Amino acid sequence: MSKLRVGVVRGGPSSEYPVSLKTGETVLRNLNKEKYIPIDILLSTRGEWYMNGIRTDLGTIAHHIDVAWNALHGTFGEDGKVQQLFESFGIPYTGSGTVASAVGMHKGLAKERFAEAGLRTPKGDIIGMDDDINDAAFHLFRNRHLPLIVKPVSGGSSVGVKIARTFDELKNAITLARKFGEVLVEEFIEGKEATCCVVDTGITGEHFVLYPIEIVPAVSREFFDYEAKYNGESEEICPGRFPLMTHVELRDLSIVAHKAIGARHYSRTDFIISPKGEIYTLEINTLPGLTEHSLLPKALKAGGAEIPEFLDHIVTLALRK
Repeated sequence: MSKLRVGVVRGGPSSEYPVSLKTGETVLRNLNKEKYIPIDILLSTRGEWYMNGIRTDLGTIAHHIDVAWNALHGTFGEDGKVQQLFESFGIPYTGSGTVASAVGMHKGLAKERFAEAGLRTPKGDIIGMDDDINDAAFHLFRNRHLPLIVKPVSGGSSVGVKIARTFDELKNAITLARKFGEVLVEEFIEGKEATCCVVDTGITGEHFVLYPIEIVPAVSREFFDYEAKYNGESEEICPGRFPLMTHVELRDLSIVAHKAIGARHYSRTDFIISPKGEIYTLEINTLPGLTEHSLLPKALKAGGAEIPEFLDHIVTLALRK
């Protein structure tokens, strides 16, 4: 049987370009070479397509690959846009579809789906692109309890995320986050940070759920921010040091979140566990990173699975009609 050609799409126009390059590198390196021919597909920050280093276009790429591994992160890669392109060229691809990607990427829409599914989420407000920052900050200062956490509505890797404990910090955090688009301002829930990964089995309604991970930010960090994620400043414990019932609930809730937005293939959902044991669902990542510092590979290893095995499984799912 001839080998399948897997186009590993990485790079992209988002602020997560460097992380995407590393995720793609992991996929290229770990695809089973006896079954697959890995093809390096780079999308530049300017939107130019390259195949094995040669400038080309997606139409040409479509004729040279059997399936695309979507290793893009952030804008264009996770928000449904590249998914639409893949579909228009008839390219099977890994990860969630167009609508689920768009919903998962938009933290406001995802919160709505979570609430409809019965998940507990922090109280939050959306600040639009036309809203005055000073007015919005003053309204929140008057009507919400500080501290508040401020984040771009669309984006990942905690880029542009800040905790505001004063009015000035709130205004500055909104100003920073608005550089990336609309802004979500939520109540800041103190507690233990956790994340849990879901992988589809290929049987409708059935999922593999990996061990929940406990995230312990460095003393110098208030939460699991960009630097903590990729500079090795946090402690990530898998399985997390949670009571058995908390483990069970985290796993169940991650499936609910996965289904709530219609995710497919795999996802990772982030949670906060309050001192009272209440679990708040924060957000879902429909294309979790696969870098050496990423959480999904740690959860796979803890569960006795290897990355090549995971890649093989996801490619198989993507090729199913």
